[in-house]
Amino acid sequence: QVQHNVERLFTRFVEEGKATVRLREPAVDLCLSKANVINLKTFLSAVRLAHQGSDTGVLPLSPLVPAKNSDVERPKTKMIITSRRDYPLTKSFPFSLEHLQASYCKLARVDSRVLCLRKLRKLDLSHNHIKQLPATLGDLVCLQELDLHDNHLEAFSGALCSSGLQKSLQVLDLSQNQIRALPLEFCQLRGLVQLRLDDNALLRLPCRIGQLSRLRCLSAARNKLPFLPCDFRKLSLDNLDLFGNPFEQPNPLVPNIQLKIPSTLLECAARATINHRIPYSRHLLPSHLCKDLEVAKTCRCGSACLSSFIQITVTMNLHHVAHTVVLVDNMGGTEAPVLCYFCSLDCYSQFLDRHLQSSG
Repeated sequence: QVQHNVERLFTRFVEEGKATVRLREPAVDLCLSKANVINLKTFLSAVRLAHQGSDTGVLPLSPLVPAKNSDVERPKTKMIITSRRDYPLTKSFPFSLEHLQASYCKLARVDSRVLCLRKLRKLDLSHNHIKQLPATLGDLVCLQELDLHDNHLEAFSGALCSSGLQKSLQVLDLSQNQIRALPLEFCQLRGLVQLRLDDNALLRLPCRIGQLSRLRCLSAARNKLPFLPCDFRKLSLDNLDLFGNPFEQPNPLVPNIQLKIPSTLLECAARATINHRIPYSRHLLPSHLCKDLEVAKTCRCGSACLSSFIQITVTMNLHHVAHTVVLVDNMGGTEAPVLCYFCSLDCYSQFLDRHLQSSG
């Protein structure tokens, strides 16, 4: 059978343990690689003799034995690339990868081949030139750690926050980019445990940041934050770093009054919807109304307010939300201004009375 079925032998690289046997039926090439050179030569000699019709009984053919674990190449789960010249341009990434680092590669975008690695748990694309993230990055549903430190990002899209990353992502590093604001949907990343936002151009933190109930480490040093959102009080952190932000000096006696008297029908309906926890969705309400309800303010009395409110900033000691706090400034401070809202003049007056009594 071998005599009639072997069409050709390719043995140019036999000294490297490589050879190819081309068969007639089925029309396939049997590619041998990483073989023992001596055993490979013996095997090829037997095939060649059989192909020529000679007796193979005189050849010292060794019996087949199971391959050792050390001889079997295991699926590659980790790849680290730290220079442009080592970045694969023509070869595909192994689909078995769980940890991929491609740093200092001058990447201007996320490689589409990376987006096919559905087993990835850790992706490090730090120290590149990436300006925008594709929405399909959210298809990496196993991704737990994403490092985008030192890139050219100007935004983190709401689509990514609404993707499969909601449940999987635990560690996110967006430090040293050019991000000015994070989307409202950012707080849907409920699995976040560590978040780094240092050295950006952030003018504010997400207003619903308190929804990140699993967050334990937050750093947003050297941004442009004038104050913290009201929801910041709900965090329970181990470590917090807000050093180097231009925090404003709080002054509860100078309120920003946005009250509309009498209240509009929209304001009354919005307050009732939130206060009574009436279910709503984009199937029932226009999307812009849903967004308004999602960013509604909460008065100190617990009631909601939409666009009719009184706003002030008050001082909060950051140790109330974190065990370890990096000093806010060079003066040894651990306090920062936090937004505070009131739904009516009565609520503000009650707060003001208590504030003046405690100050006096």
